[in-house]
Amino acid sequence: MNHFKGKQFQKDVIILAVSYYLRFNLSYRDVQELLSDRGIEVCYSTIQRWVKEYGPVLCQLWKKKNKSASSHWKMDETYIKIKGKYHYLYRAIDAQGMTLDIWLRRKRDTQSAHAFFKRLLKQFGEPRVVVTDKAPSIIAAFTKLQKQGKYKKTEHRRIKYLNNLIEQDHRKIKMRSKSYKSLRSAAATIKGMETLHALYKKHRRDGNLFGFSALNEVTNLLAA
Repeated sequence: MNHFKGKQFQKDVIILAVSYYLRFNLSYRDVQELLSDRGIEVCYSTIQRWVKEYGPVLCQLWKKKNKSASSHWKMDETYIKIKGKYHYLYRAIDAQGMTLDIWLRRKRDTQSAHAFFKRLLKQFGEPRVVVTDKAPSIIAAFTKLQKQGKYKKTEHRRIKYLNNLIEQDHRKIKMRSKSYKSLRSAAATIKGMETLHALYKKHRRDGNLFGFSALNEVTNLLAA
Protein backbone atom coordinates (compact mmCIF):
# COMPACT_ATOMS: atom_id res chain seq x y z
CA MET A 1 0.00 0.00 0.00
CA ASN A 2 1.31 3.47 -0.93
CA HIS A 3 0.97 5.58 2.22
CA PHE A 4 2.51 8.64 0.55
CA LYS A 5 0.43 9.01 -2.60
CA GLY A 6 -0.36 12.64 -3.40
CA LYS A 7 2.02 14.10 -0.81
CA GLN A 8 3.87 17.30 -1.58
CA PHE A 9 7.04 16.12 0.18
CA GLN A 10 9.03 12.98 -0.50
CA LYS A 11 8.34 10.03 1.77
CA ASP A 12 11.87 10.13 3.24
CA VAL A 13 11.20 13.64 4.58
CA ILE A 14 7.84 12.63 6.07
CA ILE A 15 9.28 9.51 7.69
CA LEU A 16 12.20 11.45 9.16
CA ALA A 17 9.96 14.14 10.65
CA VAL A 18 7.46 11.65 12.09
CA SER A 19 10.25 9.47 13.50
CA TYR A 20 11.93 12.41 15.24
CA TYR A 21 8.74 13.59 16.88
CA LEU A 22 7.39 10.21 17.99
CA ARG A 23 10.69 8.93 19.34
CA PHE A 24 12.19 11.97 21.08
CA ASN A 25 10.83 14.57 23.48
CA LEU A 26 10.73 17.31 20.87
CA SER A 27 8.23 19.98 19.92
CA TYR A 28 7.02 20.39 16.37
CA ARG A 29 9.14 23.52 16.10
CA ASP A 30 12.18 21.53 17.32
CA VAL A 31 11.66 19.03 14.50
CA GLN A 32 11.23 21.90 12.04
CA GLU A 33 14.60 23.28 13.13
CA LEU A 34 16.33 19.91 12.86
CA LEU A 35 15.01 19.45 9.35
CA SER A 36 16.05 22.98 8.44
CA ASP A 37 19.61 22.12 9.49
CA ARG A 38 19.46 19.40 6.84
CA GLY A 39 18.30 21.85 4.23
CA ILE A 40 14.66 20.75 4.40
CA GLU A 41 12.16 23.55 4.92
CA VAL A 42 8.88 22.27 6.38
CA CYS A 43 6.41 24.25 8.48
CA TYR A 44 5.84 22.87 11.98
CA SER A 45 2.08 22.72 11.32
CA THR A 46 2.73 20.37 8.39
CA ILE A 47 4.78 18.12 10.67
CA GLN A 48 1.90 18.16 13.13
CA ARG A 49 -0.51 16.99 10.42
CA TRP A 50 1.88 14.20 9.44
CA VAL A 51 2.15 12.95 13.04
CA LYS A 52 -1.63 12.88 13.43
CA GLU A 53 -2.03 11.08 10.13
CA TYR A 54 0.72 8.50 10.45
CA GLY A 55 0.55 7.78 14.19
CA PRO A 56 -2.60 5.62 13.86
CA VAL A 57 -1.27 4.02 10.67
CA LEU A 58 1.94 2.94 12.39
CA CYS A 59 -0.03 1.59 15.36
CA GLN A 60 -2.33 -0.42 13.10
CA LEU A 61 0.58 -1.91 11.17
CA TRP A 62 2.42 -2.75 14.39
CA LYS A 63 -0.65 -4.46 15.88
CA LYS A 64 -0.97 -6.69 12.81
CA LYS A 65 2.49 -8.04 13.61
CA ASN A 66 2.10 -8.05 17.38
CA LYS A 67 0.20 -11.29 17.81
CA SER A 68 2.16 -13.12 20.51
CA ALA A 69 2.40 -12.51 24.24
CA SER A 70 3.38 -14.37 27.37
CA SER A 71 0.63 -15.90 29.51
CA HIS A 72 1.10 -13.32 32.26
CA TRP A 73 -0.32 -9.83 31.68
CA LYS A 74 -0.26 -6.57 33.60
CA MET A 75 -3.00 -4.01 32.98
CA ASP A 76 -3.37 -0.49 34.37
CA GLU A 77 -4.50 2.99 33.39
CA THR A 78 -2.79 6.35 33.66
CA TYR A 79 -4.15 9.84 33.13
CA ILE A 80 -3.57 12.19 30.20
CA LYS A 81 -4.64 15.85 30.22
CA ILE A 82 -6.58 17.08 27.20
CA LYS A 83 -7.77 20.70 27.18
CA GLY A 84 -7.21 20.81 30.93
CA LYS A 85 -9.34 17.74 31.67
CA TYR A 86 -8.16 14.29 32.70
CA HIS A 87 -8.64 11.42 30.27
CA TYR A 88 -7.44 7.88 30.84
CA LEU A 89 -4.99 5.79 28.89
CA TYR A 90 -5.49 2.06 29.38
CA ARG A 91 -2.29 0.09 28.84
CA ALA A 92 -1.31 -3.57 29.01
CA ILE A 93 2.08 -5.28 28.92
CA ASP A 94 3.18 -8.88 29.32
CA ALA A 95 5.59 -10.37 31.85
CA GLN A 96 8.56 -9.33 29.72
CA GLY A 97 7.38 -5.74 29.62
CA MET A 98 6.33 -5.91 25.97
CA THR A 99 3.42 -3.64 25.07
CA LEU A 100 0.22 -5.50 24.21
CA ASP A 101 -2.21 -2.66 23.56
CA ILE A 102 -3.21 0.87 24.55
CA TRP A 103 -6.55 2.70 24.48
CA LEU A 104 -7.36 6.32 25.34
CA ARG A 105 -10.79 6.92 26.89
CA ARG A 106 -12.69 9.88 28.30
CA LYS A 107 -13.61 8.05 31.50
CA ARG A 108 -12.12 5.54 33.90
CA ASP A 109 -15.11 3.27 34.41
CA THR A 110 -16.33 -0.31 34.15
CA GLN A 111 -17.40 0.07 30.54
CA SER A 112 -13.96 1.27 29.42
CA ALA A 113 -12.11 -1.46 31.32
CA HIS A 114 -14.53 -4.11 30.03
CA ALA A 115 -14.00 -3.05 26.41
CA PHE A 116 -10.21 -2.97 26.84
CA PHE A 117 -10.14 -6.49 28.29
CA LYS A 118 -12.18 -7.66 25.30
CA ARG A 119 -9.71 -6.05 22.88
CA LEU A 120 -6.84 -7.89 24.56
CA LEU A 121 -8.69 -11.20 24.48
CA LYS A 122 -9.45 -10.86 20.77
CA GLN A 123 -5.83 -10.03 19.96
CA PHE A 124 -3.96 -12.53 22.15
CA GLY A 125 -6.39 -15.12 23.49
CA GLU A 126 -6.80 -15.97 27.15
CA PRO A 127 -3.81 -15.54 29.50
CA ARG A 128 -3.01 -17.57 32.57
CA VAL A 129 -2.71 -14.54 34.88
CA VAL A 130 -3.85 -10.91 34.75
CA VAL A 131 -2.43 -8.50 37.33
CA THR A 132 -4.20 -5.21 38.06
CA ASP A 133 -4.56 -2.82 40.96
CA LYS A 134 -7.67 -2.76 43.12
CA ALA A 135 -9.60 -0.18 41.09
CA PRO A 136 -13.31 -1.02 41.51
CA SER A 137 -14.05 -0.44 37.81
CA ILE A 138 -11.40 -2.95 36.71
CA ILE A 139 -12.54 -5.55 39.21
CA ALA A 140 -16.17 -5.10 38.13
CA ALA A 141 -15.22 -5.33 34.45
CA PHE A 142 -13.24 -8.54 34.91
CA THR A 143 -15.99 -10.12 37.00
CA LYS A 144 -18.53 -9.23 34.31
CA LEU A 145 -16.40 -10.82 31.61
CA GLN A 146 -16.05 -14.05 33.58
CA LYS A 147 -19.82 -14.18 34.01
CA GLN A 148 -20.03 -13.85 30.23
CA GLY A 149 -17.83 -16.92 29.85
CA LYS A 150 -14.59 -15.08 29.06
CA TYR A 151 -11.29 -15.29 30.99
CA LYS A 152 -12.69 -18.36 32.74
CA LYS A 153 -9.26 -19.95 33.16
CA THR A 154 -7.49 -16.69 34.02
CA GLU A 155 -6.36 -15.88 37.55
CA HIS A 156 -6.98 -12.23 38.41
CA ARG A 157 -4.40 -10.97 40.90
CA ARG A 158 -5.31 -7.63 42.47
CA ILE A 159 -2.05 -6.73 44.20
CA LYS A 160 -0.72 -3.24 43.50
CA TYR A 161 3.00 -3.90 44.05
CA LEU A 162 2.91 -6.70 41.45
CA ASN A 163 2.04 -4.04 38.91
CA ASN A 164 5.22 -2.03 39.46
CA LEU A 165 6.53 -2.98 36.00
CA ILE A 166 3.68 -1.31 34.16
CA GLU A 167 3.66 1.63 36.58
CA GLN A 168 7.28 2.26 35.58
CA ASP A 169 6.41 1.73 31.93
CA HIS A 170 3.88 4.58 32.13
CA ARG A 171 6.76 7.00 32.65
CA LYS A 172 7.78 7.05 29.00
CA ILE A 173 4.41 8.29 27.82
CA LYS A 174 4.00 10.60 30.83
CA MET A 175 7.32 12.26 30.02
CA ARG A 176 5.96 13.00 26.55
CA SER A 177 2.76 14.58 27.88
CA LYS A 178 1.75 17.41 25.55
CA SER A 179 -0.83 20.18 25.49
CA TYR A 180 -3.35 18.16 23.56
CA LYS A 181 -6.29 20.08 22.13
CA SER A 182 -8.67 17.20 21.46
CA LEU A 183 -9.18 13.53 22.21
CA ARG A 184 -8.76 12.68 18.54
CA SER A 185 -5.39 14.41 18.16
CA ALA A 186 -4.16 13.02 21.48
CA ALA A 187 -5.15 9.47 20.53
CA ALA A 188 -3.46 9.73 17.13
CA THR A 189 -0.22 11.09 18.59
CA ILE A 190 -0.09 8.67 21.51
CA LYS A 191 -0.64 5.69 19.22
CA GLY A 192 2.48 6.68 17.31
CA MET A 193 4.53 7.28 20.44
CA GLU A 194 3.46 3.98 21.98
CA THR A 195 4.29 2.12 18.78
CA LEU A 196 7.86 3.46 18.73
CA HIS A 197 8.23 2.70 22.44
CA ALA A 198 6.98 -0.85 21.89
CA LEU A 199 9.42 -1.39 19.02
CA TYR A 200 12.29 -0.05 21.12
CA LYS A 201 11.45 -2.44 23.97
CA LYS A 202 11.38 -5.39 21.57
CA HIS A 203 14.74 -4.34 20.15
CA ARG A 204 16.19 -4.20 23.67
CA ARG A 205 14.61 -7.51 24.71
CA ASP A 206 16.16 -9.25 21.73
CA GLY A 207 19.60 -8.28 23.05
CA ASN A 208 20.25 -5.39 20.70
CA LEU A 209 21.42 -2.80 23.22
CA PHE A 210 22.70 -0.47 20.51
CA GLY A 211 21.68 0.49 17.03
CA PHE A 212 17.96 1.11 17.46
CA SER A 213 16.73 3.40 14.71
CA ALA A 214 13.26 4.89 14.84
CA LEU A 215 13.78 5.95 11.23
CA ASN A 216 14.40 2.38 10.11
CA GLU A 217 11.51 1.01 12.16
CA VAL A 218 9.02 3.50 10.73
CA THR A 219 10.35 2.91 7.22
CA ASN A 220 9.93 -0.86 7.59
CA LEU A 221 6.40 -0.57 8.96
CA LEU A 222 5.24 1.76 6.20
CA ALA A 223 6.80 -0.49 3.58
CA ALA A 224 4.46 -3.31 4.62
